[in-house]
Amino acid sequence: MGDNQRGAALMTASMAGFAVEDLLVKLAARGLPVGEVMAIEGAVGALVFAAASWRRGEPVVPHAFLAPVLVLRSLFEVAGRLFYALAFVLTTLSATSAILQATPLVVVAGAAVLFRERVGWRRWAAVAAGLAGVLVILKPGVEGFTLLSLLAVAGMLGFAGRDLATRAAPLHLSNRQLGTLGFAMLALAGLIGLAFDRPAVMPGVEDWTILAGATAFGLAGYHALTAAMRTGEVSAVTPFRYTRLLFALVLAMIFVGERPDAAVWAGSALVVLAGLYGLTRR
Repeated sequence: MGDNQRGAALMTASMAGFAVEDLLVKLAARGLPVGEVMAIEGAVGALVFAAASWRRGEPVVPHAFLAPVLVLRSLFEVAGRLFYALAFVLTTLSATSAILQATPLVVVAGAAVLFRERVGWRRWAAVAAGLAGVLVILKPGVEGFTLLSLLAVAGMLGFAGRDLATRAAPLHLSNRQLGTLGFAMLALAGLIGLAFDRPAVMPGVEDWTILAGATAFGLAGYHALTAAMRTGEVSAVTPFRYTRLLFALVLAMIFVGERPDAAVWAGSALVVLAGLYGLTRR
């Protein structure tokens, strides 16, 4: 198996891990406040990555965490984590996952504006088509549309801002250190959400089991994603991010009983096709 094939396999495994994590968080939030679920998962994940950094002799909390670009990255991370979690807990997992697939397209647009990267008319057309797909999923102005539908859009924009800020992050920071910071921000987002939710409750045995599974799949997904982005060509590996939508749709139908409507299927197809086209054109 060549590097591109290994990278593609790792990316697919990562997206499967994240899809299962989303499902387990949604299930855990049936009995626990969503903020509590996020806070517990974030704290455990941060401790795991911090321990990995400590074992490698790296500073667990380096001074670079206070660099302006990382502070900005952390703010976007908190916003993305909070709004995305609220979106798939309060709305449907399938539609929220579909909207998230527009993140790479927004990153392309942001890179052109902020970093002056060359983006031709074909990629701009892909960005426009992808955002049109998001509107198809949201169905603004149509019966059934609610403001809760915009939570997924806010989460997607938060993740796009985080990815753009990551491009400017100090190169000497390891993925373990960035993982510690990222999961710490997940815990912070959970505490913020908990302040506006019902009081925290003591999880039961079933709750702890689901939380443990969500954390394990989240950590595995992050590890596989990091390995994927360092294996093979980015242009060959990145398109496999869209497998997350397939996993999410199947899991939502089997375990949550969701039945995506025609708008979700059509919008999802438009977002994915636009993204794949944008990755292969300039």
